[in-house]
Amino acid sequence: MAANSEPYQHQHSEPKSHNFDNEKMKYETELGQSEPAAANGLLEALGYEPELTRNRSTLQVAFMSFVLASIPYGLATTFIYPLVGGGPVNIIWGWLIVSIIILCVALSLGEITSVYPTAGGVYYQSFMLSPPFCRRIIAWICGWSYVVGNVMITLAVNFGSAQFLIACVNVFEVSPGVGVFEATAYQTFLIFLAITLLCNSVSSMANRWLPYIDTFAIFWTFAGILAIIICTLVVAKNGRHNAEYVFGNFEPQSGWPVGWSFCVGLLQAAYTTSSTGMVISMCEEVQHPSKQVPKAIVGTVILNTLAGFLFLIPLIFVLPDSQELIALVSGQPVPTIMKSAIGNSAGAFLLLLPLIVLALICGIGCTTTVSRSIWAFARDGGIPYSSKWRRVNKSLDVPFNAMMLGMVVQIALGLIYFGSTTAFNAFSGVGVITLTVSYACPIAVSFIGGRKQIKNGEFDLGKLGAVCNVIALAWSVLAVPLFCMPSSIPVTAETVNYAPVVFVAFILIATVWYWVWGYQKYVGPPTVDDAVIDIRFSSE
Repeated sequence: MAANSEPYQHQHSEPKSHNFDNEKMKYETELGQSEPAAANGLLEALGYEPELTRNRSTLQVAFMSFVLASIPYGLATTFIYPLVGGGPVNIIWGWLIVSIIILCVALSLGEITSVYPTAGGVYYQSFMLSPPFCRRIIAWICGWSYVVGNVMITLAVNFGSAQFLIACVNVFEVSPGVGVFEATAYQTFLIFLAITLLCNSVSSMANRWLPYIDTFAIFWTFAGILAIIICTLVVAKNGRHNAEYVFGNFEPQSGWPVGWSFCVGLLQAAYTTSSTGMVISMCEEVQHPSKQVPKAIVGTVILNTLAGFLFLIPLIFVLPDSQELIALVSGQPVPTIMKSAIGNSAGAFLLLLPLIVLALICGIGCTTTVSRSIWAFARDGGIPYSSKWRRVNKSLDVPFNAMMLGMVVQIALGLIYFGSTTAFNAFSGVGVITLTVSYACPIAVSFIGGRKQIKNGEFDLGKLGAVCNVIALAWSVLAVPLFCMPSSIPVTAETVNYAPVVFVAFILIATVWYWVWGYQKYVGPPTVDDAVIDIRFSSE
């Protein structure tokens, strides 16, 4: 059935009427057998047929959430922003401030996910929480924002990995300041292409092993951080700064007023933590999602905060001249910092190796969530030709078609790099903006609606939850313009930020497409009657 020729219809497109006492008895019986059976029963009550294997425990989904942020790789590739914004103060205290804010976002999303644990994530939640008269358009905007955000972030991760790998290789030099591999645009693109193909191959062919890869990533990350801490601080070839410099030196070099310059420095932490809600797409592969996913989202933010400090503080103690780092053509200061601290290329490269491996694992995790987000949205008829993208490959146990669609889009967008590297860099900013908008949608409609549905979940934070909602929404209001502004002034052809142009274009296309196609053909997720299932009994 071609989705652009007739309205998409769910298997359960008509509202379902439930006898909730019978449903509760059914879930209690299933829970006595296994948690996956109880979770599948809840999913069926929400209107979906279980199609994916629930092969992740609480720790494994938490580890995957950690991998999506990939501390310290995420902080390494965006290190330039706080250097420009304000130096050490921006790096240390900016990380702490954003981590606290993102914890509020995580708590807010955790509350809602405990009520609506489906692969549709924030998109499904926005639909169910919104008033009937506007739920389709809100879900449409949220769904497209979530899908586009997942695709763009994955594109940014894989292309950033290619650029970071090149910068790491260039710690070996043929002459001072000249690396051994001054990659051209086509060479950079080919490395990106190889990384993208690798990530899609592993994500599709080794789905059953992904939880173990994520578990390995945790130990690999902290082993790498420990090596960086010991080696950089002990060797410190060019000396060490004192604690006053590390925790109190503020050097804004962006050209903006001091306050906004500090905000520019927050981009590092904001980029790194933008993946906070992506793991919600894995709800249908978790044994007890209404408990495990909220715990994983919140626990990962706390773990990320610790890992971030362990990585950042040693680097600032051995930080070379910040102006030289800002002037680097590669835009990647961390390899240069490592080489300065260790004093030789081989030692620096060995310390960077854990970050390179983590970058690849991050790409695999992001690729996995892209496929789930596209699949879940297509399952509800949100994407043209949905019948193709909502299929699950039973032998691989993954939505393979949706994964391939995401890969093709990323590779096609990667070709823009040949025309303008500046224009291409806008896509990473758009990824964060659209994910921020998608997270804000369910939080906003829940808060405006009085948070009534939250009491049906297992993660109700009461008044603290309301405070977290306000902080999360306030951050969304700040983050969108922040990612639309250039990071420094005066603006040149190399520093102009095309993110607002791309974001506005996306909004216009999504809106026009809704009225041209979606208004008549998009019906949204399957619904029950006006009640909300009380899922607290699933753990009783």
